[in-house]
Amino acid sequence: MNDQPINEENASWVRHAPGVPVLIGVNWGGLKTLYIKEVRRFFKVQMQTVWAPAITTLLYLAIFTVALGRAGRVVMGVPFADFLAPGLIVMAMLQNAFANASFSLLVGKIQGNIVDYLMPPLSTGELITGLVGAAVTRAFLVGFAVWLVMLLWPGVSVHVEHPLIVLWFGLMGSLLLAFLGLLTSVWAEKFDHAAAVTNFVVTPLSLLSGTFYTVHSLAPAFQAVSHANPFFYIISGFRAGFLGVSDSPLLVGGLGLLALNLVMFGLCYALLRSGWKIKN
Repeated sequence: MNDQPINEENASWVRHAPGVPVLIGVNWGGLKTLYIKEVRRFFKVQMQTVWAPAITTLLYLAIFTVALGRAGRVVMGVPFADFLAPGLIVMAMLQNAFANASFSLLVGKIQGNIVDYLMPPLSTGELITGLVGAAVTRAFLVGFAVWLVMLLWPGVSVHVEHPLIVLWFGLMGSLLLAFLGLLTSVWAEKFDHAAAVTNFVVTPLSLLSGTFYTVHSLAPAFQAVSHANPFFYIISGFRAGFLGVSDSPLLVGGLGLLALNLVMFGLCYALLRSGWKIKN
């Protein structure tokens, strides 16, 4: 038995009252454990969660370049295949960030083991960080897998002109969809609810965000609608990191996405702290 006195500066918790341990600072051990658990959960089936999206995205590239990229079609001064590839990469990242974050708490509620997330000594912020961090990790692994297979695909260039721009918009987009997925998992009571958000929110916003076209080719009314879609700024900014050209203001898009992510974090924090549809 260790009879050494507790040093509050080094101990992760102190006991202020009998049976009431209080954590001091961030529970790094618990946060790390949650993050690793969530990463291992999707990585155990990596053929389905990482490599399958890469193959599906490559099929999109092949089909659309054959259907729309013939006769040397050029968009924004680059071949159509080079224009299309970055948008497909980040679209796969967004969809998988949402899929990962929308699964954890939802499956816990359905299987009745949601207590595994609620009982550990983790604060609301640490719970969000662990779940969202794992979703962003999956998004970047999928993005790297898609980029790798496109790198080997003939007739398309995925050379990165501005790595920091790619990282920023990839991170902002992944965070946004991870927060949306977490909100969905809090709200949903069955898998059909999460599928409804995927089919009626995430997929339409992804496909109608300029992935397959430039918004300059649209009528003014549809351009205005596109500029109200946050997915448009994610895909346009991410593409600019590859091509060096953009059809949206990068500074406005980058800062706007940061502000939107802060709002989404606050909403996730408020709902999880209240226990809405989780603790009752």
